[in-house]
Amino acid sequence: MALTIGIPRETADGETRVALIPEVAERLQQSIDGATVQVEEGAGQGAYHADADFEATGCTVTDREAVFDADVIAKVAPPSDDEVQRLSDGQAYIGFLDPLNRPETAQALAERGVTSLAMELVPRISRAQKMDALSAMSSLGGYRAIIRAAERLPKFFPLLTTAAGTIRPARVLVLGAGVAGLQAIATAKRLGAKVFGYDIREPTREEVESLGANFVDLEVDIEADQDESGYAEKLAEEKQERQPELLKPHIAEADVVVTTALIPGQPAPLLINEAAVEAMDPGSVIMDLAAANGGNCAYTEPGETVTKHDVQILGPTNLPAEMPVHASQLYAKTIAAMIEEVVEEGTFTPDFDDDIFAGACLTHGGDVRNDRVRGLLGLEEEEKV
Repeated sequence: MALTIGIPRETADGETRVALIPEVAERLQQSIDGATVQVEEGAGQGAYHADADFEATGCTVTDREAVFDADVIAKVAPPSDDEVQRLSDGQAYIGFLDPLNRPETAQALAERGVTSLAMELVPRISRAQKMDALSAMSSLGGYRAIIRAAERLPKFFPLLTTAAGTIRPARVLVLGAGVAGLQAIATAKRLGAKVFGYDIREPTREEVESLGANFVDLEVDIEADQDESGYAEKLAEEKQERQPELLKPHIAEADVVVTTALIPGQPAPLLINEAAVEAMDPGSVIMDLAAANGGNCAYTEPGETVTKHDVQILGPTNLPAEMPVHASQLYAKTIAAMIEEVVEEGTFTPDFDDDIFAGACLTHGGDVRNDRVRGLLGLEEEEKV
């Protein structure tokens, strides 16, 4: 039988993205002989893709029940309890699954006999770059963070010279130089701000400075009688513990601070304490991109905007959904690449000898396959076949 790919309408609050857009769905059907894409009515509405747009590219627009009967289901947000119950033995599910924060979803999928591939678990190897949905969404998040901060800040971003006088550029401090942080730095520079970047990892200095930002050095006084290995280890530990204190003067000078320090499955590290917020000028803005895991700022409330000491603290949890057109376009390309990777001769084919499949596979054959998630669930180690 021909492969069917189901694209449900996203139901999570605030989720506007869609897993496939018409042009990508069309290419996917052409690349997999006989494959058909079934799209739930209204699935693309939030990303400005009408049902007619999908039908024009050969997709079938149908109801939710038919979509969840497809061989492969592709989504953006992790499945709700209702959506998990709609899945059955032998089906495949591809999308974000948030496995380290929601291991119970993995357990439920395994119990349903679903083979699930988590886009968060795609290995960081060159062959899998086109499937790196996390980096694509992080880039959108970093860009959007600066745009929202510029809107909130009661000041200009660029240097302006007017008849009434000169206005100095805003100072933007970005904490964390991963994908989101680097995109935030680049965007702030484009808007004319004076930008500073910081990361605990010294090798990121070159990347920060290549974008025209100043790298923030934090001085840490530690005992000098350590051997080379011990010194380095202690430096990293001490630096992390003292970050809020050491960052305080740099935060106080900033008009905008964007924080991006986040480790999946762990509480976000504290970078901005109460004293640092109090030291900032009234009207300053903090954009905390780690809000979903508690936030890098002591005052962050996930999904909310709070004001403390006249400083606005924003805790967005899904910035890419605020840019659904390009977010869906980029995400759809990673989903299509993953589907093409795991389909052979028109059939979904699990292959644990393939690094990409083995790395991304969360559940298969009634088992949770990822060791970290198994640990979170308290499952005993077992030999995988």
